Amino acid sequence: MMISNFDDRLAMLKAEHDALVRRPNEPVYPGNGIFIRYKHPVLTAEHTPLSWRYDLNRETNPYLMERMGINAAFNSGAIKMNGKYCLVVRVEGADRKSFFAVAESPDGIDNFEFKGLPVLLPQTDNPDTNVYDMRLTCHEDGWIYGVFCSERRDPTAPAGDTSSATAAAGIVRTKDLAEWERLPDLITKSSQQRNVVLHPEFVNGKYMFYTRPQDGFIETGSGGGICAGFADSMERPEVNDERIIDAKVYHTIKEVKNGVGAVPIKTRDGWLHIAHGVRNTADGFRYVIYAFMTSLENPTRVIARPGGYLIAPQGEERTGDVSNVVFINGAVAAADGRLFMYYASSDTRMHVAESTIDRMVDYCLHTPEDSLTSRGQVEKRIALIKANQDFIN
Repeated sequence: MMISNFDDRLAMLKAEHDALVRRPNEPVYPGNGIFIRYKHPVLTAEHTPLSWRYDLNRETNPYLMERMGINAAFNSGAIKMNGKYCLVVRVEGADRKSFFAVAESPDGIDNFEFKGLPVLLPQTDNPDTNVYDMRLTCHEDGWIYGVFCSERRDPTAPAGDTSSATAAAGIVRTKDLAEWERLPDLITKSSQQRNVVLHPEFVNGKYMFYTRPQDGFIETGSGGGICAGFADSMERPEVNDERIIDAKVYHTIKEVKNGVGAVPIKTRDGWLHIAHGVRNTADGFRYVIYAFMTSLENPTRVIARPGGYLIAPQGEERTGDVSNVVFINGAVAAADGRLFMYYASSDTRMHVAESTIDRMVDYCLHTPEDSLTSRGQVEKRIALIKANQDFIN
């Protein structure tokens, strides 16, 4: 029987929400030596405040119904600010519209809480229909930039076509994650853009973008992978030349498409990139997370390309609105060398994987590159097995 008493139902909702937000998270050992997962998601739809979903006025909502449902919380940009781990989360309503909201945690692992109000995003002259997947860059120019996907209905679509869309790289900037200034969308020669990231430092006096050109809203088409391009200004952001730095490759984890994820992290050995790759299967696209490194002196030159994926969906992560997917667009390097990688599973919920900068650099520099053939990979595995023979009891 449904609970009809307003006060009893509200008390139950509050207790359940508080228990979820305060639930301690636990590392899952032993892990693979590269990173450890944590037992619970760090954010879900249920983490959103009750006041974002319910009309709490007994006069206008006597049954305490959920008036504006939340479907998912995922694909978060990440930054550390004022001692807090901050995620700018893609929150999707039951109406399918996504919006941004800020969640904070004191330790980056649990106790994430949504703060303030959802972001009321400023608009350009061509308003967004939907927005999502913001990357946060603390740039050396002093601003925090958010680069996100701005989706609009395709203006060339026939009148009866209600699904065709275009994707562009929208840009905002802020000093505090509270007040946001909208800048013009990034201009490139590609017809559409997704998964665009701003490099955190000037390169030869210019702003450097990592892009992923697309011929269509879903398919990359002639877009061959992750590209690099340069702009003179953020007030008029325009990239005239995009050059591939990490191509999609046949019969690999990135055979269909790939895209930058978290903002590159500077290490003593190079820039650490954590990206996503997509391959096709009999059950549809499979998204995984992988890593590579580029040169400190020339961020467009790849210096390490470990073969295979870093993170693939496991267990609960495999199910959700878009199943068999993990996706990353945020990571935080702490002062003590710990690295928190915030990834979403199946377009539904947020998780954290913990590593260290040293471990990730070791992983990138010493994990064999994909030889691109079965025989080549067997040869490398046999070499590993033989090298281990003196260490096997």
